[in-house]
Amino acid sequence: MGRILDQIHSTEDMKKLEEGELRQLCKELRKFLLQKVSRTGGHLASNLGVVELTVALEYVFDLPADKIVWDVGHQAYVHKILTGRKDRFDTLRQLDGLSGFPKPGESDCDAFAAGHSSTSISAAFGLAKARDLKGGREHVIAVIGDGSMTGGLAYEALNNVGKEHTGMIVILNDNQMSIDTNVGAMSKHLNNLRTSDRYRGWKEAVKQFRDHVPVIGEGTYQVLKNVRDNAKLFLTEGAVFEQMGFKYIGPVDGHDLTEMIELFRNVKEMNRPILIHVKTIKGKGYPHAEERPWEYHGVNPFDLRTGKSLAKGGKSWSAVFGEKMVELGERNPDVVGITAAMCSGTGFDAFQKAFPKRFFDVAIAEQHGTTFAAGLAKGGITPVFAVYSSFLQRAYDQLVHDVCMENLHVVFAIDRAGIVGADGETHQGVFDLSFLSHIPNMTVLSPKNDWELGEMLDFAVNACKGPVAVRYPRGMAETGFGEHKKPLTYGKAEEIEAGEGIAILAEGHMLQAAAEAAKLLRADGHRPMLVNMRFIKPLDGELLLEAAKKCAYIVTVEDNVKMGGFGSKVMEFYGEKGIQADVLCLGFPDRYIEQGSQAELLARYGLDAAGIYESVKKRVGD
Repeated sequence: MGRILDQIHSTEDMKKLEEGELRQLCKELRKFLLQKVSRTGGHLASNLGVVELTVALEYVFDLPADKIVWDVGHQAYVHKILTGRKDRFDTLRQLDGLSGFPKPGESDCDAFAAGHSSTSISAAFGLAKARDLKGGREHVIAVIGDGSMTGGLAYEALNNVGKEHTGMIVILNDNQMSIDTNVGAMSKHLNNLRTSDRYRGWKEAVKQFRDHVPVIGEGTYQVLKNVRDNAKLFLTEGAVFEQMGFKYIGPVDGHDLTEMIELFRNVKEMNRPILIHVKTIKGKGYPHAEERPWEYHGVNPFDLRTGKSLAKGGKSWSAVFGEKMVELGERNPDVVGITAAMCSGTGFDAFQKAFPKRFFDVAIAEQHGTTFAAGLAKGGITPVFAVYSSFLQRAYDQLVHDVCMENLHVVFAIDRAGIVGADGETHQGVFDLSFLSHIPNMTVLSPKNDWELGEMLDFAVNACKGPVAVRYPRGMAETGFGEHKKPLTYGKAEEIEAGEGIAILAEGHMLQAAAEAAKLLRADGHRPMLVNMRFIKPLDGELLLEAAKKCAYIVTVEDNVKMGGFGSKVMEFYGEKGIQADVLCLGFPDRYIEQGSQAELLARYGLDAAGIYESVKKRVGD
């Protein structure tokens, strides 16, 4: 592990070290991260970039009394190692193991749970206000990346903190990257701050004038200081943070341990809003990650020597989406693409290269992206917004108010729908069927395989008129059921196998497990009817009525929570028709689903073939 790191079991152990030992600790931490993450997978580049920052923070401040709120939290691995969890690091992102994000249930040093971006300043502000109301004295620090600063919530919080003049520290970790390259006006502003040698030169000149001409007195120096501060507003193109009420410090070299420790000791005594602009290198210390940080943001297990992934090959659902979008873009010049800082993650990079003027990365701003899409649709354009399921949750109001109420033709390509696996509670996309299908005018589709995803995207773009969502999971695309290519008809399901007594209605890729369960039931003498629903909204009412006539038991299978999901909609349908149907809804329970592989979690919650089979057998009673 390392001679220094072996001694660290809490941040108190680290405080016993000399500065030279701290530098050695940083080297050992990078080696430890590389060894562990190369085996488990996880967020690598961001954590390599914050080693010195984290060590300096936790050397100066006192955890858990002082509170550090990590934005997103994917860069908190070093924090976890230093706060007593290094011996469990082999379980990172594994079933029942360490979370890949801050989790207060793991440690009282995790001040706030995280997983999505741009939330840290708001949460830290709340903690700071609670401290003030209770008469506390602890320090509160938010650590936010420049990528997260493209999210509007960060500015709502900054505005409020500055207005209240609350004593807290915001550390802006500036590595010029989120998952993809940062975009937008704030990214440009931060770049100007990084490179403003003019201001740094003027600041040093004022300081030297004071030091070398002491006879002028403090009063004259204060005049010059005011001139310097006003110059800062000009020379740094507005210094937006100071205008919002923060004391701005930076840019600071985030890999200079001595400077960071001295700075944190100084600001510790300031009881006002402070923003420290720290410049770091994403992937620091690992050449592969430094050269291609976007490839090492979130990684599967990989060969440490070559940097090559050990994941099995195959075409992902995202790749199928990307290829189809290029085809649709070639056929229809009104089709445009939108992403919220997830171009490569959603497979949209091929479309971006093919049609750069018809592609828009709105940064981490799902709310803006949704209403922007509504405006495009109102203007006669057909926008396709590719977004992860758990990230689309942020734009619920815009879905309801700006897209669906106007009945605008916006296509939502919902990636990572259902269980995503190792990222855990904050990223599981198990709510979208529930929060989409109850919105008026919304159409919701779910494909069984790669071919059907392409067909549904074509249908959504060229055949639908109002808002439409196509949801598909994370991972390698299903290729089964290749013989079933019935053309899409609006609101109609696809009967895969005829039967009676039991009807198994499957949503999207869950058809594979449902088909295997149906095979087991046939071996027991049953003749289950197997249906690929295709449309979750509207449901195929004609097929549901037919199933109720032929079958005593209706089984719904979905990669979503049961509450308000596909099964609930089926029960509502029968209830409205006055039909006494015995409906068994199989999906996830009313809880947040922990991390683990997709296969492990589906098995744990009875959604693999064996689980579906056992649930049906128990219900049928033989």
